[in-house]
Amino acid sequence: MQIKAWGRELGFQSVGVSGVDLGPAEERLFDWLAKGHHGEMDYMAKHGAKRSRPAELLPGTRSVIAARLNYLATDPAADRRLLRQREQAYISRYALGRDYHKVLRNRLQALAETIGRHIGPFGYRVFTDSAPVLENELAALAGNGWRGKHTLTLDREAGSFFFLGEIYTSLPLPPDAPSQSHCGTCDACLRACPTGAIVAPYEVDARRCISYLTIELAGPIPVELRPLLGNRVYGCDDCQLYCPWNRFAQPSAEKDFRPRHGLDHATLAELFAWDEKRFEENFAGSPIRRIGHERWLRNLAVGLGNAPSSPLIVGALQSRREHPSALVREHVAWALSRHG
Repeated sequence: MQIKAWGRELGFQSVGVSGVDLGPAEERLFDWLAKGHHGEMDYMAKHGAKRSRPAELLPGTRSVIAARLNYLATDPAADRRLLRQREQAYISRYALGRDYHKVLRNRLQALAETIGRHIGPFGYRVFTDSAPVLENELAALAGNGWRGKHTLTLDREAGSFFFLGEIYTSLPLPPDAPSQSHCGTCDACLRACPTGAIVAPYEVDARRCISYLTIELAGPIPVELRPLLGNRVYGCDDCQLYCPWNRFAQPSAEKDFRPRHGLDHATLAELFAWDEKRFEENFAGSPIRRIGHERWLRNLAVGLGNAPSSPLIVGALQSRREHPSALVREHVAWALSRHG
């Protein structure tokens, strides 16, 4: 299919086509919501069946073009070592560079426009983690990988360090063969999860997930989970870092995904010293900016509370004891109590 060749020319590692029947996935979605595993992410329930019925989200949708773009810009072995260096800050590898939404959306738009130049006008809309879309399910149906036990998409030749994006289209494109699962009896991701958020194969309770706790949760992080966060201050990659398939993860050639502002080796104390102005400036064009300075300090305070005690760590925390935010003060007080 010429569309795949055009996608590769634009930098995508894989492009496939799926149909729009997501019936089995819809059942799993509603069961997950009924269990309350979405936590405070009310938007997951708000859109109802639109997430699993593409034609309800975009009327006239007949097929979906699903694409995959690698983002890995660091060494997973070094990342695993960083998790043991508790005075360092660990930031999920996808967020070290430029906001992937912009990069991927622009690339998908370019692919849609390329198709239009060859076949004429057609109905479409591009998505990348920006609307009620079952991205992992569509990726699997399009042959871009299977849904792993950690619920992320996996590929035998590329692991899981990649972004997904979709073009909903009115074109009646022939679908690709769905990907088959190759997780077998492996449970490495379940054992690696620091908080036990992967409550069963293919099922994550977001309320325990570090990515949810440090990014989506607006209020206090549950006290009983704080020690389990370690030095993870924005997101978590453990289920990917310990997945055997990521031995084959491919480095990204995208300059936009390379670490900025030393985020791949910054210390907790130095990041905690950033005032709001510096936070806004350094994270302009970054996905991290979305959580705001207050939640950033909340997360870092937890990391500092889990760090080895030292005058530097305690001094950093004491500098924020009288912070205007009650949320920050509460987490700083907890962290200081950890240092006696």
